[in-house]
Amino acid sequence: MGCCGSSEQKQREWKPLEDRSCTDIPWLIIFTLFCIGMACIAGFSISTGAASRLISGYDSYGNTCGQKNGKIEGVELSGRDQTNNKYVFFLDPCNIDILNRKIKSMALCVSRCPDIELKTYTDVKKFALQNGSELCSYDIPVSKYPSHGERSKKCPKLPVPPSNSLPVFHRCTPVDISCYAQFAEAFVTFVSDNSMLHRVIAGVMASKEIIMGLCVLALVLSIILMVVIRYISVVLVWILTALVVLGSIGGTGVLWWLYVDHRTNLTDQTGTSPTPQQQVATDNVQALLVYAIFATVFTVILLLLLFFMRKRVALTITLFHVAGKVFTHLPLLALQPFWTFLSLMLFWVSWLGVLLFLGTAGSPVQSEEAGLVEYRISGPLQYMVWYHAVGLIWISQFILACQQMTVAGAVVTYYFTRNKSELPMTPIVSSMLCLTRYHLGTVAKGSFIITLVEIPRLILTYIHNQLKGKENACARCMLKSCICCLWCLKKCLMYLNQNAYTATAINSTSFCTSARDAFVILVENVLRVATINTVGDFVLFLGKVLIVSCTAFVGVLSLNYQRDYTVWVLPLLIVCLFSWLVAHCFLSVFEIVVDVLFLCFAVDTKHNDGSPGREFYMDKALMEFVENSKNMAGRDQPEADGDGREMKPMTHAGGTFA
Repeated sequence: MGCCGSSEQKQREWKPLEDRSCTDIPWLIIFTLFCIGMACIAGFSISTGAASRLISGYDSYGNTCGQKNGKIEGVELSGRDQTNNKYVFFLDPCNIDILNRKIKSMALCVSRCPDIELKTYTDVKKFALQNGSELCSYDIPVSKYPSHGERSKKCPKLPVPPSNSLPVFHRCTPVDISCYAQFAEAFVTFVSDNSMLHRVIAGVMASKEIIMGLCVLALVLSIILMVVIRYISVVLVWILTALVVLGSIGGTGVLWWLYVDHRTNLTDQTGTSPTPQQQVATDNVQALLVYAIFATVFTVILLLLLFFMRKRVALTITLFHVAGKVFTHLPLLALQPFWTFLSLMLFWVSWLGVLLFLGTAGSPVQSEEAGLVEYRISGPLQYMVWYHAVGLIWISQFILACQQMTVAGAVVTYYFTRNKSELPMTPIVSSMLCLTRYHLGTVAKGSFIITLVEIPRLILTYIHNQLKGKENACARCMLKSCICCLWCLKKCLMYLNQNAYTATAINSTSFCTSARDAFVILVENVLRVATINTVGDFVLFLGKVLIVSCTAFVGVLSLNYQRDYTVWVLPLLIVCLFSWLVAHCFLSVFEIVVDVLFLCFAVDTKHNDGSPGREFYMDKALMEFVENSKNMAGRDQPEADGDGREMKPMTHAGGTFA
């Protein structure tokens, strides 16, 4: 189980796709037991009546609506038969506690929600007599609604708005939700009057078809970009390089020009007596000199790096080209974000449902302020919520890791299969089956490591938010530093995990052995890794910006023909946000493919040299890159590669694979 007890040789030979065996079985057992614990928590919350209380609702005296109830000690109006009263009615539904995210109002079980506006207590009395739905507290007779001394506390706030019950959760909700909109307005900074929010909401409702169409457009553009990026990556990379070079040289030139100009003006004033303005000018000249020297040093270093790393930039372009080719041969890769998103949504919905069940589980507790009954978990059962929270992080990371392992397995199979006609009909499905059969333990272990880092980071973030404005500057700086360090550690571990999954897909080794082997390969190619992660990430960022820009442009043109409203801000924000998320999901898969290809390429070039019996597996484009690199190295060292061996790429039944 541990990472330090591996008995495999350090100089182990890589044998891609030859031996396949189960990995990290103890961690699969641990993860299975953990999931059983999550299921037990869900079963507990349902068996204790929390599910019925959540769905049917309960009143302020602890009675669950729609069923008979037992007596609660110390609560006079508990233990009532509410079989005919199936709906929860709030006396003041607009009294919302934003901080605690709940309605601060007495709740009653009623047989029918008021479907008309009731302006007086006499109207409330008539409604109760006609429909048998009592809207005041159970201890107030219907005949005394208009005259009872406590009607302001135990009867609904006037006027009572018309309401309907929710489809599943039997709560009476006002038809006009303007009382909720006033709380939303507090979070919308650009709202200057009450009509603004209503116009924005009306705009969204009137443009819902356009918004859905633009979201589909963003989806299509993302899929197209993953295929065609192999053709435009060269242009994007060299445009980026040119902009960086011109920007650094231009910025340095401007700083030196400003320094000379300020120094000339200062020299012209040397004969006069010194003044405060001259002292400020002297300080500015010195500051400009420092900035100009720093910019010059930075520009020189940058130009040298670009010169010496130009070959590695060419490798990044080649990998992007091959990655685009992979998507044309493995089109089901484009569907991976769908399955991952669907799996995450199903898990998050079920997780949230169990959390809500836990929120209504436990024992009834009567509050001291208003005397209302709430259900709270006390004692050791409180730790179930923490267990449930850890499950959210671990299982979410597990699902994301399954996507990485599936993509890695498919790309590894594609790369290391010499005869492409022997590829499985659906490499993605084969990779999923291989993951399920052999490597779930490895994925569980890798996701658990991320969870160990994510938990303290979230705790520190929560503490920082709770203490905002209360802690001193030193404590605030320390908290932010810790959060930042944990975030950086998480990103590094996620990158190492992804390469460990690739190594597992290649050699079917355990997580720790794969992580060690992948780490060694990455260290040996550290400059290439840095180039791919910087240039490649920026190219993908430009791709995301391109998708968002195109979607927003089409959105502006489409909304220009829609005359039902005048506010475009929220519809465009929704479209841009969704298009960014879609582009991020799809291009993240593209990024995984590029990283997997690079590790396969590094392993291939390390253990093969193109000679008979040690032919390369790589694609023709990567082969050309290797040949060009060796030719350049041969010109520098003409006798270093003089054995005359010819490099041979992978082949298929009809010849060299292009």
